[in-house]
Amino acid sequence: MPTAQDLMDRQRARFAELDPQLPPDYRLPAGDPVLADAPGGEAVAGVARVVENRPGSAQRLWQAATVHELYPLIGAHPPGGMDALLAAWRDRLGEEAAPPADSSCVVTWPSRDVRATRALLDHGFVPLSCLAVRSPAPAEDTELSGTVKVRRAGPADLDAVVELALAELDYAALVGASVRRPDAPELKRTTARLRLRSADPVWLAERAGTPIAVAECGLIDTTRHPTGDRLRPGSWGYVNCLSVHERARGSGVGRQLMAVVHAEFARAGAVGSFLFYNPPNPLSSVFWPRQGYRPLWTMWELRPATALR
Repeated sequence: MPTAQDLMDRQRARFAELDPQLPPDYRLPAGDPVLADAPGGEAVAGVARVVENRPGSAQRLWQAATVHELYPLIGAHPPGGMDALLAAWRDRLGEEAAPPADSSCVVTWPSRDVRATRALLDHGFVPLSCLAVRSPAPAEDTELSGTVKVRRAGPADLDAVVELALAELDYAALVGASVRRPDAPELKRTTARLRLRSADPVWLAERAGTPIAVAECGLIDTTRHPTGDRLRPGSWGYVNCLSVHERARGSGVGRQLMAVVHAEFARAGAVGSFLFYNPPNPLSSVFWPRQGYRPLWTMWELRPATALR
């Protein structure tokens, strides 16, 4: 019978073969163990935990109020090991009486592990979001067309930033995991106010003095950031939000804005950049690959948690 360390070693080796951009380690959070037997009788395991997003928290804009997460440890046994583990997790959730409303199940797994995809689909999961990465590229042409101007936003731009951020949230809520809750305007305003007063850059694209696009960005050290578990060590550029006004979509403004952002990341010495986008989003799923991003981790989700089959 393999030990947990055996499963971890095999899983790390398999991840390294799947995708060289995956981090060298696979970290498990504190939580409750889930055990199952893969076809053939070999044991697989996982860690389950529950995250409660309190009312008024920004996390509730892109997650359910109660999130059940599973961190699989299946060694070299997809899809059978994943299937058995998900079935065991389903049984556990039934015993725990998971809430029937405003809840979700989430499994974050390497995007290139297509052998595990079948098991996730069979249990009702859909790929609602992914963490995508971009390697540094040669300097791009940042010359803007027409009257478009890109500049750093400041506190005086709060209203424009909030308006564009809410427009992105409204669209994302139609096609992805985001949720347009009643307190969204207040939460977005509070977050934007703090961001505009921090060192993290917010970039505005303007045409004839009118803001038509925003990019909220930052630089993170993966050794000091929660997302660091999903990325290789180093300093990374982060795109928190890109929103282009509806009337300006298709004009190239988003591409030009991101060219400025990527140039700034390169000047800051970032080893790469990352962001989260929704594969079902018909705009994001086309735009971000064209900017050089590709999925690294996929967040498989189903709502409510009681829908796990």
